[in-house]
Amino acid sequence: MSTWFFFLSQFSILAFGVLAGVFLAFSDFIMRSLSLSHGAAGIEAMQVINREVFRYVFMILFMGMAPVSLVLAGYGAFAISGPGSTLIALAGIVYLIAVFGVTVVFNVPLNEALAPMDPGTQSTRRFWTDTYLLRWTFWNSVRTFACAAASGLLLWGLGYISHSQPA
Repeated sequence: MSTWFFFLSQFSILAFGVLAGVFLAFSDFIMRSLSLSHGAAGIEAMQVINREVFRYVFMILFMGMAPVSLVLAGYGAFAISGPGSTLIALAGIVYLIAVFGVTVVFNVPLNEALAPMDPGTQSTRRFWTDTYLLRWTFWNSVRTFACAAASGLLLWGLGYISHSQPA
């Protein structure tokens, strides 16, 4: 395994873990807290979060890990061999499908539906409680598990490779 790939893998393990932590915070207590907020406060807060997320480190890391995951999947599938290579390729695929793909297909459309809504209306509150909170949190939990799984798969794959190389 090349040195650049080893360092990219180490960075990716940490990045997947950091992203899993952010997603976990939302699934574990942020969404519950927003749902318990009085009146339209939770809706308004989520609308602000969805606008502000594009301006900070989280989005750079989240978006940046998509091409990195392509590199992990490709390198694991074509540049190295053995069980470690399969685990490394799976780590990249898991991120691409179950984190990036789930975000694009499920979470973003819910965010886009919520964005223009007036938090003070009954129809918005009904959408918030009957649809948004349940679905968004479910798919966010999928992203949480997938990020943790990608980190673990990559770590496990690197462990296999390092133990199979002569000392």
